[in-house]
Amino acid sequence: MLTPDLLERAVEILRQGGVVALPTETVYGLAANAEDELAVRRVFAIKGRPATHPLIVHIPGVEALPDWARDIPEEARRLAAAFWPGPLTLVLPRTARATDAVTGGQDTVALRVPAHPIAHAVLSALGGGLAAPSANRFGRVSPTTAPHVREDLGAEVDLVLDGGPCTVGVESTIVDLSSGEPAILRPGGLASEEVERVLGRPVPIRTASTVRVSGSLASHYAPRAGVVLVEPAEALAKAEGLRAQGLRVGVLGPSSLVLPPDFPRFEVPEDPAGAARYLYMRLREADQAGLEMLVACLPPARGLGLAVRDRLSRAAAPRPPGA
Repeated sequence: MLTPDLLERAVEILRQGGVVALPTETVYGLAANAEDELAVRRVFAIKGRPATHPLIVHIPGVEALPDWARDIPEEARRLAAAFWPGPLTLVLPRTARATDAVTGGQDTVALRVPAHPIAHAVLSALGGGLAAPSANRFGRVSPTTAPHVREDLGAEVDLVLDGGPCTVGVESTIVDLSSGEPAILRPGGLASEEVERVLGRPVPIRTASTVRVSGSLASHYAPRAGVVLVEPAEALAKAEGLRAQGLRVGVLGPSSLVLPPDFPRFEVPEDPAGAARYLYMRLREADQAGLEMLVACLPPARGLGLAVRDRLSRAAAPRPPGA
């Protein structure tokens, strides 16, 4: 619960250059005043995030859009009207208010209006923007509860606001509208079909783009355990094969999946939205179980299933040295 005193404390920390972990409907964010360069750089340092990897600026409402973006096309306004507050990020040409610290030196800025009441209250009281990437170590599994934040970052965060489990569970959908034709640069908590419905035309998914955005690296969202991707029908055979090699193996998949009782299993709901909501929680549980390998079933490539497939593909990608 966010009391008036706690809200005042959070805003004062942000105004003084501190960092506050707060809930959004997607994942928990590690927030700093987006116009305080030293505070933003502290976010990068806490996460271990490369300085060229841009941040999303969270703003209090659509009325703040012109403060941060210029040359706003009509399609951007239509998407904002339809889905803000919500799990949609728009990439647009930046104004001077968006500094190199948050844009990674690009001439574009990524903006969204979060739907969670705690995030909204903090933004409204602050009266500005928050640079707020996921509140975890860079490249690892995003947090969907306040305890996840404390486990990952501990005392490095000045304040953690607990808003309960996140309802969407994966990061926002990022739509680039900075150069004419819209494109989805990261599938996320808003289905691509919904974006296309509002715009009235197909919108391509371009995970490889000259515009750098959050969550676009090949290896990301990764648990400590190795991840192998399969279709559900292949899960048991793959898990048995890995176990035969002497590895500690578990399976991530829908509740309908039939497995021997001695196989560690990490269930997600059958529907894509449910799978998205519980994905990161189950990946964390797999690490807590001490697994070496996790066999992960891919959901159907529709709706939020695209976002789940994207996150699992990045979790399974070859990892940088030392990761």
